[in-house]
Amino acid sequence: MQKLKRELSFFDLTNIVIGSIVGADIYIASALTAGMIGPFSIFVWLIAGILATILALIFAYCSYYVPMVGGPFAFVSEAFDDFYGFLTGWSMWIAEVLCLSVFAITFVNYLQPLLGNLFSIELNFFQQVFVKALFIFTLTLINIRGVKIAGRVNDFLTLIKLLPLFLLVFFGLAFLAENPKKFFSNYSPLLPFGFENFGNALILVFWAYVGFEMGTLPASEVKNPKRTIPKAIILGMLIVTIFYLSTNFVVFGVVNYSELAKTSVPLVLVGSVLLGAIGGIMMSIGALFSVSGSDEAGVLSISRISYAMAIDGLFPKIFSKVHKKYKTPYAALIIQGLIAFLFSIFSEVSGLISFSVFNLAFSFLFVCLALIVLKKRKKKGLYGQDILPWIGITICLYLLYKTSIFDKLIGTSLILLGIPLYVLFSPKVDMHDLKKLFVSEGEILARRLERKERFLANFMEFLYEIYKKIRACSKKFCK
Repeated sequence: MQKLKRELSFFDLTNIVIGSIVGADIYIASALTAGMIGPFSIFVWLIAGILATILALIFAYCSYYVPMVGGPFAFVSEAFDDFYGFLTGWSMWIAEVLCLSVFAITFVNYLQPLLGNLFSIELNFFQQVFVKALFIFTLTLINIRGVKIAGRVNDFLTLIKLLPLFLLVFFGLAFLAENPKKFFSNYSPLLPFGFENFGNALILVFWAYVGFEMGTLPASEVKNPKRTIPKAIILGMLIVTIFYLSTNFVVFGVVNYSELAKTSVPLVLVGSVLLGAIGGIMMSIGALFSVSGSDEAGVLSISRISYAMAIDGLFPKIFSKVHKKYKTPYAALIIQGLIAFLFSIFSEVSGLISFSVFNLAFSFLFVCLALIVLKKRKKKGLYGQDILPWIGITICLYLLYKTSIFDKLIGTSLILLGIPLYVLFSPKVDMHDLKKLFVSEGEILARRLERKERFLANFMEFLYEIYKKIRACSKKFCK
């Protein structure tokens, strides 16, 4: 088996985290939340940032204990077994591939008005399909050529896409300093629609922070992964949160929430107010770079999920093929590109986003459970590692609860459809052990539970430990 090259530096990985998070979300979410909860959206962005940072810390701690390619799949497999690792990787792979489709659709949506304003060109259906294909497979080709060049391209796109946001914040704060009455007017009333849509707005904004998990996926290509991955995730989350909060502070201060709710390009509207037509064009171009950067980082990282599962024998072998010259998982890159392209033609952005949140919350839940086991086995005294996973579990359950019935039904069905894949591709000794587990006598079952690497054993032991703690607390309370 050919190994992947370790060529990603701390700077590269930090930019991958930032590039994966900052995408089309910041360019569209403000308008959607404005119609749901008004100027109070700024606090929703803050709360979502805190929740996402907690989950990011959990991922960072897991990557410290298990600095292996595949990220969540590797964490959960190490903590429990390959079956739960597979379900985690499978659900995340579904969610992230759908995100690539969202980026392709959003790229075309932002390109269309820009071409119309500058050149009076309107793309028809087939031209839009061609642009989506060019967008997805250009970035796929860059990643096939090598992780180093992919990291450099992502560095460039990340820096370029943050520049328009920085300029927006700079000119926006100057504008608000000169027009304080407009600021107070636009932020009043702060909560015009009440808290009825708070949960839905929080899920939408939370998706804007998703992407921190991407920093853990290419671990086998990162220099000194134990130290680099946690530092890159934490720094990346800090930078993103500051940019998101400052950007939305300006957006809701410059333009009234009622006007924001009517547009699909809120930052273009704000840019036009601040700098005229040039500001609108600048924001449009920034959106294109932003979407490209997110997709490039996603293409790089998502292929490592399927690659990791394939080399463990849990996914079709073709996903484990590494290019002889470039040492990259080219087959996984091509296949995920084809799937993302097809979904970008026949799907809508809103449906893809909501469905993606369900699958991500499911995989994040297992990662939180994994940290409880990992820190117990290899405790390093990391700050907050005893309480963070329990907070993360609560966050994930809330996100799952707030998704739609359709997302729950279809999402659960797709996750369950992954089980036949596991049965088909997993080493047959696991299924043999599982059969013996159910048909043997109690003594044999007990011996199985003592073996850490057996199918279901670890997770059953973990649940038993939780049961004992709950029972002990109940007895203490009753006394």
